[in-house]
Amino acid sequence: MPDPDAEFPATETRPASLWPESVRPDAGRSTGFASTRFDPIAEERARERAQAAAAFDVCHPALALRAVLLVQGVLAVAALVMARNLADWGQRQAGHLFAGAVASLVWLVALCAARRALCRLGPAPRAAFVLGLGAVAALVGWLPLWALDLSDAAGGLRVAGVALAGAGLAALLWAWLELRARIWHPANASARLAELQSRIRPHFLFNALNTALALVRADPERAEQVLEDLSALFRVALADAGSSVALSEEIDLARAYLAIEQVRFGARLVVEWDLAPAAGAARVPPLVLQPLVENAVRHGVEPALDGGRVWIRAEARRGQAIVTVSNTLPDEPEHPGNPGHGMALHNVRERLRLLHDVAARCEVWRDDGLFHARIVLPLD
Repeated sequence: MPDPDAEFPATETRPASLWPESVRPDAGRSTGFASTRFDPIAEERARERAQAAAAFDVCHPALALRAVLLVQGVLAVAALVMARNLADWGQRQAGHLFAGAVASLVWLVALCAARRALCRLGPAPRAAFVLGLGAVAALVGWLPLWALDLSDAAGGLRVAGVALAGAGLAALLWAWLELRARIWHPANASARLAELQSRIRPHFLFNALNTALALVRADPERAEQVLEDLSALFRVALADAGSSVALSEEIDLARAYLAIEQVRFGARLVVEWDLAPAAGAARVPPLVLQPLVENAVRHGVEPALDGGRVWIRAEARRGQAIVTVSNTLPDEPEHPGNPGHGMALHNVRERLRLLHDVAARCEVWRDDGLFHARIVLPLD
């Protein structure tokens, strides 16, 4: 079994914490809380920028494919309206197919390249750029057809019509992207809030603090380590980490959580790691792995009289990072008053969808007395 501490290198992509770094007794002071940075206005501006960024996030291949297909569908209907018969429609559609594909790709690539700058613009300049880019892209797609004599003669009216059609299709695509961002942004905020609520469950907090209190006299060093691990979890939960972090960081947080539970459960909890270094570069939403690990302990180890095992595996395969969290199941079903309702898994799926669209997925299944939760992510 490889040494888990050597698998993933330390990363520094998370922002500074709202919580102070842990201070050891020999540091010369007992407490050291830095000033907090709760700024509602800054948070609101950050949410607005996040929504604008979501609308401009056209770099995902799956989203770009949908945009191209939407344009092709509109052009196919337009060709059908102008066609005299089926053969004429096929001829017109062949030209529209080429011009629409070229124009769509030019528009999407340019929008993807300029998305960071556009997020800083106001609504009016942003709309002007998007529509103007659509007009230019339409002319770029139509010019090869005109040069090869595959289109009607080019005149001022024809050029203006092509440009206006491009601007209209750009407006249609932009309206769809903004609607998609508005629909998904509340889902992102709700998933974030519900995730934080499920992350810092009172029973876990109380158990961790009670464990540290019990160790203060008997084993002060272990008590300090428990508090440092708890501090690390809360530090990340309260900090705004942005849209994604490295998988290696999520592995480190899972270690901190399991270290606390290891102290509490002792020999009843056995944890095994199998980590491929290449998988650590995958991007994941912050605090997306820990709910799966927490579910494994809460529903697989805690109810079992003899405890249980938890396996965390990460592998890189065919351009994907695959993370699997497996746990043994108790012999007796859990108490009916404490059923699982799937909120954590639902939040994980929603947040993966927001970050990677259809390129990521979360699956769960049972077999041979084990419960498995697997996350599949694209590797950049």
